[in-house]
Amino acid sequence: MLTVSATNPIQKLAQVLEKERERVARLWAKRLREELYEIEVPGKDLRAPLRQLLDELVRLLHDRGEDALRLWPEVVRSHGAFRYDQRFEPEDLAREFKALGSVLMRVYARCEGGLLPPEVADLINELVGEASASAQASYSRVLRTEAVRFREAAVMESVLYHMDVGILLAELDESVSFATQPVSRLLGVPVRSVVGARALTSLAPVLSQVNAHHPAGEPFRVADMPFMRALKESRPVRGVMMEVERPGGGAASLEMSATPIWEEGGELAGVIQTFTDRTEAAQKTRELSTAQDELRRLQGQLLQRTRAQSLGQLASGAAHALNNFLNVVRLRVTLLRREFKPEHLDALDRTVGQIGDLVSRLQEFNVQRTEEHLADVVLDTVVREALELMRGELERGDSPLEVELHLGEPGNVRADAGFLRELVVTLLLAARDRMKQPGKLTLSTRKEGNAELSLRIQDAGPPFPVEALSRMFDPLTREAGAPQAALQLAVVKDQVRRWGGELTVENVEGGAGGAFVVRLPRVREGHEEEPPASSRMEGPRRFQQTRRVLVVDDDLDNARMMAEVLGEEGYDVQLAQSAEVALQLWERRRYDAALLDAVMPDISGWELARELRQRTPQALLAIVTGMDVRGQNRSTLALVDAVFRKPIDVGALDEFLSQSGAPGQEASPPEEAPGESVGPGAQGQ
Repeated sequence: MLTVSATNPIQKLAQVLEKERERVARLWAKRLREELYEIEVPGKDLRAPLRQLLDELVRLLHDRGEDALRLWPEVVRSHGAFRYDQRFEPEDLAREFKALGSVLMRVYARCEGGLLPPEVADLINELVGEASASAQASYSRVLRTEAVRFREAAVMESVLYHMDVGILLAELDESVSFATQPVSRLLGVPVRSVVGARALTSLAPVLSQVNAHHPAGEPFRVADMPFMRALKESRPVRGVMMEVERPGGGAASLEMSATPIWEEGGELAGVIQTFTDRTEAAQKTRELSTAQDELRRLQGQLLQRTRAQSLGQLASGAAHALNNFLNVVRLRVTLLRREFKPEHLDALDRTVGQIGDLVSRLQEFNVQRTEEHLADVVLDTVVREALELMRGELERGDSPLEVELHLGEPGNVRADAGFLRELVVTLLLAARDRMKQPGKLTLSTRKEGNAELSLRIQDAGPPFPVEALSRMFDPLTREAGAPQAALQLAVVKDQVRRWGGELTVENVEGGAGGAFVVRLPRVREGHEEEPPASSRMEGPRRFQQTRRVLVVDDDLDNARMMAEVLGEEGYDVQLAQSAEVALQLWERRRYDAALLDAVMPDISGWELARELRQRTPQALLAIVTGMDVRGQNRSTLALVDAVFRKPIDVGALDEFLSQSGAPGQEASPPEEAPGESVGPGAQGQ
């Protein structure tokens, strides 16, 4: 037993404690919170029980003198049972009283100018040691009593302690009545302060301390907890993910599920929520997602590179062969200028025929290369697949693009799904290449009337120059850097045409960018009826002998040569370099026939044929083209009476224009034969 000296350490300690009681309580609570990662919870003051112990200690030191050392442990005894109820661990009690001794010595020294007499230090150590031993004994006694009384519960709690899954029990008033130790281990902070309190007030500080958030980055609120939703909706809530940052270091991905508990009468009794560590699985998922994005990017690059190489090799081979033929033509023309000989003309005619054969073989190569497997394809699905294939390529680099998707679920188109996906990829790359700065790329689909669907790919690049709109799909453009892109776009445009659609390019109103627009025929649903026969266009007619002919071609040299040849055959020929001029001439004068170039900058020859057929159903109409018409749908082919391939056979053209018949007598529309042109007088492939 400590004896009282002249300095009387008991009275001195009592004086310091009476003066600095609040400071000691505050520092003690702070040190304890640091030791235990305790959370400051509203309505659950950690300082209150500590202040009560200090009040008793000051009273005993004042009133009972040296008997305080004997009576103080009895006062502290109930504190051990109190901490057991709060789910403190035995080592937590040891830390608590160790913290008290450290704080008492620090405060005493501060009040005495930095001096701590040995006898005061001994007194503090003895007080703290006796109190800690008494609290530990009380804790153990309660623990033994509980173990005897609730042995099964103790065994169950021991099992739950060692499980990898944390369990939390919530009551109807949204308070947490039970939480296993793995919950604290998974979160990285003790949740004992949450037990017995309303979740909205007690859980918020815990979530804030661990920086809880959703996988997408939004803060995780108490209301997002599965047990809160299960209480509100009276149904199970599964697979809610939460990311946390543990105070001790390291992040974790937790999966939470909640299951309602029902009384025998069907009343809701509470909710059980589980916590499962999915950190490793989440990390692997992120790694797989990153690898998949990289794979999609590489696939897109490979697709782009392979297409460009194939087109380049085709163009190079065709250019080599054509240059050889043109060299022969130029040499023969040189000889003709020096001396006229019929054999020179015959040789020129043979060379032109060989060039025509080469073009036919190129077109045949295209038909073989693009062997299709047509099916009813959901347009929106193909657009999503193409975008996923290219998303990594579009969103990385120095100028990442923001992709905005507006899909209107317009329906199905008749196409090859693989070719359609590549088509969308090509247009995405073309739109990307126009945007040198970060911006938005917008994809939208919608239904246009009852017959067509449209896909619009709009970029935020500079507006297209007006003169460039007509050259956009010209595969032989001579602009620097443009041939490869133009060749790819020409292939895309031809593919769309083969499916009975059209590809156009336009500027956005207000100069906010440009857009590629794909229009394709919509596949009718099984319950949709075909339009009545009266609304469908009648087939081409046969007529009296043709005299007045309108030649429509945006290439002036071709148009003039055609007019000169037909003029020498006795026809009255008028020229038009655009569809707009052709329609104006058609309104002013009656024409018996029209020869229409298939590819023109404003509208196609097929669309012009549709307009002319509506105005003059009995007119004789023919398409003149250097392109392959296989793949055009039957309704488009039915717009004209014949298709002539360039270089044109003048004899066959004269035979076609000279056909006659009784006025009003009808002929069947041209049928599409595999591998051949259509209509009377058509040229073979």
